[in-house]
Amino acid sequence: MPWNSQGGGGGPWGPPPGGNNPWGRPSGGPTPPDIEDFLRRGQDRLKRVMPGGFGSGRGFVIIALLLVVAWAATGIYRVDSDEKGVVLRFGQWVRTEEPGLRYRLPYPIETVLLPKVTRVNRIEVGFLTGASDRRGIGERDVPDESLMLTGDQNIIDIDFTVLWVIKDPGEFLFKIRDPENTVKKAAESAMREVIGQTDIQPALNEARQQIETQTRQTLQSMLDEYQSGIEITQVQLQKVDPPAPVVDAFNDVQRAAQDRERLRNEAEAYRNDVIPRARGEAERLIQEASAYREQVVSLAQGDAQRFTSVYEAYRASPDVTSRRIYLETMEQILRGTNKVIIDGQGTEGGQSVVPYLPLDALRQQRSQGPGAPQQGQQPSLQQPQPQQQRR
Repeated sequence: MPWNSQGGGGGPWGPPPGGNNPWGRPSGGPTPPDIEDFLRRGQDRLKRVMPGGFGSGRGFVIIALLLVVAWAATGIYRVDSDEKGVVLRFGQWVRTEEPGLRYRLPYPIETVLLPKVTRVNRIEVGFLTGASDRRGIGERDVPDESLMLTGDQNIIDIDFTVLWVIKDPGEFLFKIRDPENTVKKAAESAMREVIGQTDIQPALNEARQQIETQTRQTLQSMLDEYQSGIEITQVQLQKVDPPAPVVDAFNDVQRAAQDRERLRNEAEAYRNDVIPRARGEAERLIQEASAYREQVVSLAQGDAQRFTSVYEAYRASPDVTSRRIYLETMEQILRGTNKVIIDGQGTEGGQSVVPYLPLDALRQQRSQGPGAPQQGQQPSLQQPQPQQQRR
């Protein structure tokens, strides 16, 4: 032997220290359990349970029953709240189980798959986050996916994301081979279809929400035709820009278009201010002219009617009408004069005229200030010279 005991050894590792115990314990201490004795006692108990031993028919039946029970117990499984159980029987989809404690036939008869149906999955189109380049780890553009042709024959750079969940686990697992790649390719195709029907100017400004909605509807219709069992929850535009080589020129065009729109709005505002005022002024002049016309026509008609009435009265009584006309005419002529005209008929030289106090003259003289009579002086009485008017 390659290991010979030296000094009357006790094994290949030399004599045991302190005694004959191979574990290095003193021979008077506690001894370790005997494995053979333990197995022997277990066999004795099993023989008492099965008097015939393992070779008897009863022992095989009991063991077989225990194995069957243990095998059948492997069919118990639990479906979490965010999952659905897809049960396969010999590889064929037979049913879908809801969350809870469920049972299936043991393997290999039935198996179960537990996809996460409430988890929101995210697909990036046109860019790739977490990609490493010379500047480090960040976001990398993918021009083959992002460059698209608009309806007015312009090129636009669009990055967007697609959010989706599993709608039908069975269709999701067995009707499409690569769900993520399928969703990505279908989303790119749907976006190109929508952008191909949209001009570049609305796509860059006000039509973003409309593009997202139309793309989601088109993509969902395509996936339903594929029977993919996927529901698109949202399409989000991340970046909508012209291509990088022409972005400066495009920005100049955009600024020129904004200036044009601003000047057009200013012109529209000026027109909206001037035209209503001009129309109002024209309407006012028309109304004034119409009122003046009505006034002149009414006055003319009234004068004509008055003349006709006077003429009718004159024809009926010429003397009375002539004198009345004379008196009315003289009344209008002498209405603003401050002279007193006295008819001299029935008197001799106007001796019957009574002197009067010129109150009007005194009032005017007092209001003028200088030349007014001093306090304590009595105004003089004047007797107007009578005038005679003879017919």
